[in-house]
Amino acid sequence: MAKSRKKNKAISRDIAQERIGYLFELAKNELSQDPARSERYVALARKIGMRHRVSIPAELKRNLCKKCGCLLVPGNNSRIRLKDGRITVTCLRCSEVKRYPFRPSKTE
Repeated sequence: MAKSRKKNKAISRDIAQERIGYLFELAKNELSQDPARSERYVALARKIGMRHRVSIPAELKRNLCKKCGCLLVPGNNSRIRLKDGRITVTCLRCSEVKRYPFRPSKTE
């Protein structure tokens, strides 16, 4: 592969990362007014990531329901519980459950 082609791929991946971040911001802002538009922004972000082979950052991916594709906002459309060293995130729309490990802080 030529040098210029590699450079173009790197540039397009950087642009894709920026667009994904911007679309997630828009989705978060639009969730209260128009949930359907918010879902569309998340779907576009995922499609851009797949097309350019760019992964969605972990902090954004945790706020995404894999089953129904909606943006998870605690207290609005998701429930978060801490129990036995795990964070449990439940989507209130489709009841999908995601679990993440965490280390509880020791109080002295």
